Amino acid sequence: MSPESVDYRPMWTELGLDLDKHDALLSVLGQAYQDIYLSQHNRPEGMGYFDFVMSEVHGLRIKELVDARKEGRIVVGSFCVFVPEELILAVDGVSVGLCAGAEFGTEEAERYVPSNTCALIKSAFGFQRERVCPYLAASDLIVGENTCDGKKKSYEEFGKLVDDFYVMDLPQMKSVEGRALLRAEYGRFAQKLEALSGRRITVEKLQEGIRIVNAKRAAMHRLNKLRAAAPIPISGLDVLLANQVYFYDNPQRFTDSVNKLCDELEGRIAAKQGVADADAPRILVSGCPMAVPNWKLYSIIEGAGAVVVADESCTGQRGTRNLTSESGSSVDALLDAITDRYFDINCAVFTPNPGRLEHVRELLAENRADGVLHYSLQFCSPYQMEAIGVERELKAGGVPTLNIATDYSDGDVGQLKTRVEAFIEQIIHA
Repeated sequence: MSPESVDYRPMWTELGLDLDKHDALLSVLGQAYQDIYLSQHNRPEGMGYFDFVMSEVHGLRIKELVDARKEGRIVVGSFCVFVPEELILAVDGVSVGLCAGAEFGTEEAERYVPSNTCALIKSAFGFQRERVCPYLAASDLIVGENTCDGKKKSYEEFGKLVDDFYVMDLPQMKSVEGRALLRAEYGRFAQKLEALSGRRITVEKLQEGIRIVNAKRAAMHRLNKLRAAAPIPISGLDVLLANQVYFYDNPQRFTDSVNKLCDELEGRIAAKQGVADADAPRILVSGCPMAVPNWKLYSIIEGAGAVVVADESCTGQRGTRNLTSESGSSVDALLDAITDRYFDINCAVFTPNPGRLEHVRELLAENRADGVLHYSLQFCSPYQMEAIGVERELKAGGVPTLNIATDYSDGDVGQLKTRVEAFIEQIIHA
């Protein structure tokens, strides 16, 4: 994953990265990518674009962010799908996801948060304190959102570690009052973006931002529909990668690349060309999001002979599910439309949250999945709490379900393989 033709070290130095630690990180990630992704057989040629993106994920893309800032545009880094990219684009800003998907700098992170904190939160602190995340370093504004108590309290410390940290409050009930809170927060966020960028959000610019993000989501909708085919034309690992790159890449370039990939996949489906046998067990993964380079679980599932055909997560079909209406004739009307779209996300922060189970059932039917693997990060209370009810309801309906809680380390890989292989055997012999 380290860049071969361009020396980015001066740029990384200027951003304040610790080059030795950063080199070590890229070395580990590069080997993991080689072992997990480039070892796959019969991959679509269109995945070459995403391989390139990952090879330059800390290189060319960071240079684009640095160049954007030189042009007077702002870069906004965030951790969550509740931060509307539409608003950032409306001030000619750049939206990027931040590093929080690997076990790094744990000892340093635990100076700020307890050891029994979820891996995502600890990862964010670890990357920041060890100075190895160029996305964090290249951002003018870091946005945190109160999607759980762990994040909410940890942001009190994280905000002390970065120059400009903005906390977005989120409702916890899908009520009239809850929607009003989210609408007020998006209005407040719009004002922050205008003040920071020096640009005013107009109807035309906000409609343009909505169109750009809708096109990106629509491309992912197209990709996900193609996964219903048997044999499946693309691995769950490769779709997971596309979902992860969704948060980093230039949106128009990403959209074009996904649509070109879909063109190829449609040809593969017509030729009955797949990445696995037509009768391979079909698994739906539901639960916590998986940021780069959290590929462990998908690698285990597909290494055991199954295929992941759907992803009910924020780095998946929950996060990209709905489009935003662009028909409003005023900024206020468009902010209402944005609020309606994001308020419909079935995050486990909401109580009650019946829409999430309904979405799981929809994806089961649409993708003809044979079973559900519910994934939670250890110490992620919202998803671990919901896992019990989801598993109970699905099993009552005759759906094989496996509930797994893990972290970013490789320490439990052997145990996970045993459990996943037994689950797949259960499906095969059902």
